[in-house]
Amino acid sequence: MALAAGLFLLPAQLKHHSCCPDLRRGPLLVFGKPRRERGRRSIAPVARLFGPAIFEASKLKVLFLGVDEQKHPGKLPRTYTLTHSDVTSKITLAVSNTINRAQLQGWYNRLQRDEVVAEWKKVQGKMSLHVHCHISGGHFLLDLIANLRYYIFCKELPVVLKAFVHGDETLFNSYPELEEAMVWVYFHSSLPEFNRVECWGPLRDAASRGRGKAGDASSSSSGSPMDRPQQCQVECDCCFPPQSLIPWPHDLQEEYQESAGELQQ
Repeated sequence: MALAAGLFLLPAQLKHHSCCPDLRRGPLLVFGKPRRERGRRSIAPVARLFGPAIFEASKLKVLFLGVDEQKHPGKLPRTYTLTHSDVTSKITLAVSNTINRAQLQGWYNRLQRDEVVAEWKKVQGKMSLHVHCHISGGHFLLDLIANLRYYIFCKELPVVLKAFVHGDETLFNSYPELEEAMVWVYFHSSLPEFNRVECWGPLRDAASRGRGKAGDASSSSSGSPMDRPQQCQVECDCCFPPQSLIPWPHDLQEEYQESAGELQQ
């Protein structure tokens, strides 16, 4: 997701971009094609942080781990774990009953934290997809470029959602109504301005046009936690699974308060 290059941007380079939309004015790192110079060939990588986000099915690898491809997620737990290699541009998607922790191991993934994890939920009889992204926290490099990471995640999430639909196509062919399910995106950050929940509207629209363009009024808002569907407090048949399959905080305000308390100590 081009986050690797972002890790090496100096803070001074980000001062001119106080808000994310300003970053769209032009690519920060653009390298030309290999060319001959003074009899020698100089080779430079092609890296565009702010170019168009395009889904390429040929670069997607899908793993089904102990999950029935055709079982409705309202009856059997279903999660997505997606990781991306900035070296090979390959995307790996694991579809399983819980997040694939093995996919998140290794120093590269722990440094980058560019994974996206998601789970299906049935709340009061309605299906919704809950997507989680790590913006900052864990080490100081992520905090320095939190605004850049937030921008990149927002730009690339439609590609991620397309990967979910394409990689789990058997499920969506069996239950096409799932593409109308609402998408809730949780951005986890140690900085309050990026520690938020957003409603991106129906999955079909969010995957094709991204946030704020899905045609639903709620998709353009920041998505107050109070607007999120709430599970029943007692045992019922209209909510599934009874508890989240993703061990990340879902009350982001509480998460921020906890992280702030740790910083003060």
